[in-house]
Amino acid sequence: MSTLAVTASAARPARSRSLKALGAVNFFLADVRDGLGPFLGIFLIGRGWDTATIGLVMTIGGIAGMLATTPLGALADATRAKRFMVAFCAGLVIAASLAILFVPSFAFVTASQIATGIAGAAIGPALAGLTLGLVGQKGLAPQLGRNEAWNHGGNVVAAAGSGYFGYEFGLPAVFTLMTGLAVASIIAVLLIRPEDIDHDAARGLEKEEGKESEAPSGFGVLWRSTPLLILAATLMLFHFGNGAMLPLLGQQVASQQQQADGANGAGAANGSATATGGSSATPAANQPAGNGSATATAISPGQATSGRPAAEPAQPQHTTIQSLLTDPVSYTAATVIIAQLTMVPVALLAAGFAGRRGYFLLLVAALAAMPLRGLIAGLWPNPYALIPVQMLDGVGAGLLGVAVPGLVARILRGTGHVNAGLGAVMTVQGVGASLSPAIAGLIVERFGFSTAYLALAGFALCGLVLWLVSAPKVAAACKGE
Repeated sequence: MSTLAVTASAARPARSRSLKALGAVNFFLADVRDGLGPFLGIFLIGRGWDTATIGLVMTIGGIAGMLATTPLGALADATRAKRFMVAFCAGLVIAASLAILFVPSFAFVTASQIATGIAGAAIGPALAGLTLGLVGQKGLAPQLGRNEAWNHGGNVVAAAGSGYFGYEFGLPAVFTLMTGLAVASIIAVLLIRPEDIDHDAARGLEKEEGKESEAPSGFGVLWRSTPLLILAATLMLFHFGNGAMLPLLGQQVASQQQQADGANGAGAANGSATATGGSSATPAANQPAGNGSATATAISPGQATSGRPAAEPAQPQHTTIQSLLTDPVSYTAATVIIAQLTMVPVALLAAGFAGRRGYFLLLVAALAAMPLRGLIAGLWPNPYALIPVQMLDGVGAGLLGVAVPGLVARILRGTGHVNAGLGAVMTVQGVGASLSPAIAGLIVERFGFSTAYLALAGFALCGLVLWLVSAPKVAAACKGE
């Protein structure tokens, strides 16, 4: 066996180990890169915040991440310390989230969201660069599918853990779980071997065998690329609709729970006053209540009629499923689990489809899922609506997770600015994502949750229309290999 063959066979297991570590990074970072995500709104509502203020701090964090994404993408292109970028940002997210737990003031929460937004902006391009540097352009689409599958699998585990521990021990347990996952992600990223990363390939530079890589193009290539600009604008409109959807679902349940608790408290106070203030209570009203299973609700004698007896049966106790659906933490965890379980097979299928047919139809399907999601949430005000709503979220996110970085890498192939380009796209889409919670919060305050969901669906529909109208200009860039 030649020395070259021995070297190649030794390199394959080494690269394989790094790819397994990359999968672990995606798995453990799944619940870390966005901080508390939808659980933040529930936590703050429990501390007396209103939806408009929650939307404002989320928007501030989103704007900070948006402004940082393009320069951090350029940093991911230029630096060889991509592993350090990921590890440092994971630690920053945890420190920022823990600050909210101990000091939930407006200033600390705002600062935390700014730090989380900046860290999340750095993780995306850095992971994309690591992936491209390990597998190259030809292996990118399949590896993106595997990355997304690991990422969504990690979200399922994290959401299930958050739902269980949050239901049993309260929201502080969610912070503890996130900390453990962040530590695991840091360990995993350090297991990626630095020598397995081709840093020229990681930024989109190509070289012929026996020749040096070409020099990077100027940054002007980013705003001269029409397909890149159209993609960015389309995703901005999509995320204008998508950004607030999941947080609103959790906040709606939290608000309903607070209203129910207030109504129950008022009812209990009124019942106590009636029992102590008058001697005309019916025997049913004097039933002992200490066993927690009262069977009747008293009605004053003057209100009793032939159609309404003096005592009405009490409402039946909630089943376990109903109890979970009315608990804000469990409900939010359920929304995440349903979406992420859908994303795993969707991402794997999308990777294969992109290799054969390209990215255009993947974008169409992803963009169409969001308006349908908003319509269902807005027109079917039922806790069980979360099943189709979040399955559609899984379809959209699973497809975009593969299509967006893959398409950006194809559009900017050979320029040396793939990660800066991905950062630029994330910056523009971040405009929509950062404005979405604030706008949706204001709509909820004035018109209610149903109207907000329908408005979000309308924003996303505009993105689908733009992509379809621009088909002639993006078709060539979207073609399969």
